[in-house]
Amino acid sequence: MEFICEICGNEVLDGVSLCPFCGVQNESKPAVGSGRFSKKTVNLEIGRPVLDIALHRMNEVIADAKRNGVHVLTLIHGYGSSGKGGIIRQECRKTLEYMKIKNDIRDYICGEDFNKRAAPVKAQLNRFPELALDRNLNRGNRGITLVILN
Repeated sequence: MEFICEICGNEVLDGVSLCPFCGVQNESKPAVGSGRFSKKTVNLEIGRPVLDIALHRMNEVIADAKRNGVHVLTLIHGYGSSGKGGIIRQECRKTLEYMKIKNDIRDYICGEDFNKRAAPVKAQLNRFPELALDRNLNRGNRGITLVILN
């Protein structure tokens, strides 16, 4: 059986403690397509990319997730070192807003708004109760964005 690495989103063989792709300790989740609900986490910051590469990577990851039946995609884009949010974070969210308007994605939830008391989050928790187990729920993490796919 395979599992999904929480950091890089790659499939990792069951029983492997370190992800061979990113080297992070594996917190195993069932592989995409193995059940009713599927979630994937992708770190857009790997390799400290420039903006264009990060946005290209985000678009590829979203397209791949849609093809593979992923319901919720957690994008790790970081917050930036400026204290007001980095350019990758800002531009990812602008792009996601555009994708939402075009109906390419259903919705997105900013990490700082991923709180069980927020109305949009409540709606997604009703749709996907498994999200209640997400480690980022109620943490106010400004370095991530959850993408709800169609």
